[in-house]
Amino acid sequence: MTALFNFTSLLLVILLLVCTCTYLHQLFPAILDRNKTGIIGIFWKCARIGERLSPYMSLCCGVMAVSYTSAGWHGASRVKGYETKGWCGVC
Repeated sequence: MTALFNFTSLLLVILLLVCTCTYLHQLFPAILDRNKTGIIGIFWKCARIGERLSPYMSLCCGVMAVSYTSAGWHGASRVKGYETKGWCGVC
């Protein structure tokens, strides 16, 4: 199932996008600062969200980590009728 149709996976993708953009903005601030508009401006906005809401973002990362480790590798146990036997789904 793709991240677009699974809500928890979509939240995880957004959370990872914000965290990655924030980290890259710390390493290379000039690249994101000169591209504040357009499609690439989304990355600057994600970096800004990560900088301003860093305590809440770290709390969300912790909650997501606990929920994914308690539910299985990729939340497959939450989807009704979708069961995997191992970590790869085959074994």
